[in-house]
Amino acid sequence: MSHRSVPQIWHTLRHIDVVHGLYYLMMRGVFGLWDGGLVALRLPSVLAVAAAAVGIVRLGQRLGGTWTGLPAGLVFPLLPPVQRYAQEGRSYALVCALITWASCLLVSNLSRPEGPDGARGRMRGRAWGWVTYGVVMLTACLLHEFAVLILLAHGVTVLGARSARPMRRAWSITAGGVLAGLLPLAVFSTTQSAQVDWIGPPDAGEVLAFVVTALLGIALARSTGRSRGPVALPALALPLLVLPTTLLMLTSPLHPLYVDRYVLASAIGFALLAGAALDRVRLLLSAGDAGTMKRVTCAVALVAVLAALVPVSTALRKPGSRRNDAVAIARAVQDIAEPGDGLLFMPSRRRVWTLARPDSFAALSDLALERTPVASNTLFGREWPPERIRERILTSTRVIAVRDLEGQPLEANAREAVKRATLDAYFEECASRTVTQARITVYARPGHCRTPSSTSTDRTQRR
Repeated sequence: MSHRSVPQIWHTLRHIDVVHGLYYLMMRGVFGLWDGGLVALRLPSVLAVAAAAVGIVRLGQRLGGTWTGLPAGLVFPLLPPVQRYAQEGRSYALVCALITWASCLLVSNLSRPEGPDGARGRMRGRAWGWVTYGVVMLTACLLHEFAVLILLAHGVTVLGARSARPMRRAWSITAGGVLAGLLPLAVFSTTQSAQVDWIGPPDAGEVLAFVVTALLGIALARSTGRSRGPVALPALALPLLVLPTTLLMLTSPLHPLYVDRYVLASAIGFALLAGAALDRVRLLLSAGDAGTMKRVTCAVALVAVLAALVPVSTALRKPGSRRNDAVAIARAVQDIAEPGDGLLFMPSRRRVWTLARPDSFAALSDLALERTPVASNTLFGREWPPERIRERILTSTRVIAVRDLEGQPLEANAREAVKRATLDAYFEECASRTVTQARITVYARPGHCRTPSSTSTDRTQRR
């Protein structure tokens, strides 16, 4: 998407992915400055996590002191979800950085001393502080709509802060401006809501993990020291940690929308609470009555936690950790296919897997494709009418089908139905391979299936 022209991106967003439009345009600017491939794709996420960690240090220092901020900033990039999205070319790390600095601005605005009505300079400074907060929050929401859940968490913080009524009024006006700025995108994105139909309700493991994390956060909040200003650290951190995930999970009976990356910014709250707890431990250990055994126990516990992160961190940096490995899928298709084979994507949205390595599919004939993704200003391309798809399938002796895994719901539209019906009626399944979330199946006309050994022999003879 980021290698398409701005008009092409604009036309594509009218059909799909409007929620990621700002990120695509931003990354187009990055590739315009430096077309560094995967490094250029991932570098903004790495820098965003670094910027978020710096912001968390500042937040911790403001709310609890230096020895709260430094541990919090160190904990944040070690959290497994943060490690994962620091590597990926997606918008979530950028959203996390923006929310961190918006939280810094919120605390700064709520901590400004109230002055007399005649203090114009101070009033002007407060106004610009709220404008800046609103701009940063709106940018986060435009990068991903669910960042608006953080705005609600900030509202809880404002209500719980020891601030005057004018401060609450100022936040309310700013929040209203953010919502007004987000509204056009939110309304238009509802026309593309089918994009999130793949999301299922959270499973028991996800719910349990969140409950444990929330309870741990509450326990850490109880161990924090006194607040250094009108905003207490738990008053900011706990709503960030708990509220966004709770709201998304509660929507599941109506429309499942919970995905862990949508609430990545909740890690900010956990890091702040962990930093405050580590500061508390430091104070206890530095007290005169702290025994050697207590110090050794704490040191061993810290080393054990860091050691436990090593295998997790290592696993996150392996290809197997990726739910959809487009490169592995492309290699598997290239390995199993022969020149001239037909190719089908079932459903058509799986054609997006070709965009990472298009050359791997160049020797195959995409039987359903009328116009390519780029030519049609789409992500998945435009397919022929059902009857034409059927005719083109019947011209092939062998077909490579790139499909969803078994158990996934089948799309009921006419194009997908005719693909399945034609393969079932006129072809037989020869071989199948599973690669991450793809099932790659070879179909052939009866009597034309080749065994792996015969395929290898044929290829050797052709060489």
